[in-house]
Amino acid sequence: MMSRGWRIRLTALASASALALVMQTAHTATDAEQLGTTLTPVGAETAGNKDGSIPRWEGKDAPLPGWSWGKYRGDYFKYKDEKPTASIDASNVDKYASRLTPGQIALMKTGKGRRMDIYPTHRTCGFPDFVYGNTKKNVTEAKLAENGHDLAEANLPGVPFPLPKNGAEVMWNAKLHYNGVGFFTDGYRTLVSPKKGSAEWIEPAEREPFYFPWGEKGSKKLTQLPPNDSMTIFQYLNPAAFAGQGALITTSFNDASETFYYFPGQRRVRRLPNYAYDAPQIGMENEYPLDIAFGFYGRIDRFDWKLVGKKEIYVQANAFKIYDFRTSNDLHKVMTPDGVNPSALRYELRRVWVVEAAVKPGMRHTSPKRTFYVDEDSWTIAAAEDYDGQGKLWRTRETSPIPVWELGGACTFASFQNYDLIDGRYIADFNIMGSGKDIQWFAEARGDRRFTPDYYTPENLRAMSER
Repeated sequence: MMSRGWRIRLTALASASALALVMQTAHTATDAEQLGTTLTPVGAETAGNKDGSIPRWEGKDAPLPGWSWGKYRGDYFKYKDEKPTASIDASNVDKYASRLTPGQIALMKTGKGRRMDIYPTHRTCGFPDFVYGNTKKNVTEAKLAENGHDLAEANLPGVPFPLPKNGAEVMWNAKLHYNGVGFFTDGYRTLVSPKKGSAEWIEPAEREPFYFPWGEKGSKKLTQLPPNDSMTIFQYLNPAAFAGQGALITTSFNDASETFYYFPGQRRVRRLPNYAYDAPQIGMENEYPLDIAFGFYGRIDRFDWKLVGKKEIYVQANAFKIYDFRTSNDLHKVMTPDGVNPSALRYELRRVWVVEAAVKPGMRHTSPKRTFYVDEDSWTIAAAEDYDGQGKLWRTRETSPIPVWELGGACTFASFQNYDLIDGRYIADFNIMGSGKDIQWFAEARGDRRFTPDYYTPENLRAMSER
């Protein structure tokens, strides 16, 4: 049974629209007029909360003068000199429990120097005007398929369901939060912390473009787009145990994911038909199920999705220190054996949508129950939890979003962390700290072949891997 502090009330987006959020009826043009007034253009509450700890939405973020890609973003964040207003650790976690997730509480109570530094909240996530326009059209035009989990229609790029009526709609908003046409990162590391009693990390370096075919500037209906919602080719650069391996993974709006893997010892590409959902990533000692990437990755068809409501919780935000790529930044001073150095993290109080997932009858998953916390301003997954087959809290994860200025201030992320509360290990992915190379997001393809569907083929995977 939930504690009193965790009883989640349905929060009205605006007093006149509270009932519309939970009724399974179509929205009208009148509903759409809330966007840009009582609601932000993507459906968040414009107003702050009652005590002022969550302020009114500010609009799009912009860097301080002088920033360009290749310069450390944190130096150009206008609130970079702020200090924490509070800190949460094992000694006072119960005091703040009503604004924490069960996973955060469990993690704090393990001790090990864990701490959450709380900073003032800045609601500066914005989007390009074409995203706003598509989002407004989606109020009356977007819909799920009759099966309740596939996407039948939407105008993209945009938020499919800015006035969500169920959990599946919120998850589609999260899956399709604006990322431009994609991003590229060269030399990032995936980290798996050492086993108990060992000092040995798993930490391959990788190169990866990530392509979102629906993210190009303008407006297209789902039926006018390629069937894939994401496409990527990643290549392992080092160490020797990983070097030369690579994979092509494509996820689809309404079909199964597809994976091709290059094995250098065999000099061949193999199709891996079951490399999806909770399948473990190769080489990660069963610590990294595929579908925990980015908070959630892949199809949503194995679960029933319950929209619980809204809650105010502390989540990572404006997490610039996680993206400090400068070579003077020592990766393992930030990523320690017990977890992320608290000084590298920034938490703010945010409103999130809470969605519970329960595995469908006849389906299987190693985590039959899951909870997701989706930020109202950006529609990114801010935090998540997985429970094991006995109902015990197993994994907790957080993402590290920032306003991405090359995307017009849209808040998104690449980096995330996942903690296994049972074996004590954790994963941190898309770590660029100390690499000397920043992640680059792209608003438009502009002839870059990495942002075209024909780049993502098994033939190209092999050609790239054998160079």
